[in-house]
Amino acid sequence: MGQRTRAERDAMTVEIGYALVSGFVVAAATFGGVSLPALFLDLPATAERLLLKAGAVLGAVVFVVRVVHVLWRFPGSAAVLPPGAAQPSQPGRTSPDS
Repeated sequence: MGQRTRAERDAMTVEIGYALVSGFVVAAATFGGVSLPALFLDLPATAERLLLKAGAVLGAVVFVVRVVHVLWRFPGSAAVLPPGAAQPSQPGRTSPDS
């Protein structure tokens, strides 16, 4: 694999940041959705512990799945694109020779 341009490195950095932030948000929502009943309802101690642990485990799994999903869909560089999938050389044209 060749060297990446500054723009490609910046795009990858932004994509990684987006993957981590969105993964954290989805994981926090999952943890909250599963464990909030344990905090607001009068449940036995075993049920509260179970809900908190389940929320933590599901939150961690959702975080990993979200980060992998976002980064897997990131195209990487233009060198990975199939031939003919590059942008046209002139804006507003469908192909360079039209």
